[in-house]
Amino acid sequence: MRSDVRVAWGPAPERRSRRDAAWLLLGGLIGDSARISTGCARCGGDHGPVRISGAALCASVSYAGGLAIVAVADSRSVASLGIDAEATDDPIRSREGYARALGRASATVTDWVRVEAALKADGRGLRVDPRSVEVTGDADAWTAVVPGSGAFQGWDFPGPAGIAIGIATYERATQNGAIIRSTCIAAGSSGVTAGRSMR
Repeated sequence: MRSDVRVAWGPAPERRSRRDAAWLLLGGLIGDSARISTGCARCGGDHGPVRISGAALCASVSYAGGLAIVAVADSRSVASLGIDAEATDDPIRSREGYARALGRASATVTDWVRVEAALKADGRGLRVDPRSVEVTGDADAWTAVVPGSGAFQGWDFPGPAGIAIGIATYERATQNGAIIRSTCIAAGSSGVTAGRSMR
């Protein structure tokens, strides 16, 4: 199943201001009555998964290539949401690094964003060994099985040039088994435009 997911991105050039940029983007997607917060369940610090209060929404944030990339979904149909983004040509991260992290010689940046999006949707993040996540499918529809959690539905999102994006959701059951399609909103330097995801 797919859910309504909205995605936005914008510049986040400095590490310290990345969260401010992400929250500004989220604010544009969630409305004035909702509030954004974070909080680490392990240490209580001001980091960790994004939480939305005052609206039936869940959210996820990623950073890549000088951009903040955010996603929100209706929490009445989506139990959890994860987005991950990585630059496709990153001098620090290499194919060998992805191969080591995922335990597969042929691992790519696309493989990595799929796994990390699923781990974010799972809520445990990298506390789960990425090598233990099994992903099957293609860009339009993939499934990631996370040990101890279940199967997450995902897809590759066609975002800004040079950025690989994976989105994973854990769907709530719908009445009569209806499939909910995904609507995406991309906010680039020219503003926000709505469109259908590549499905």
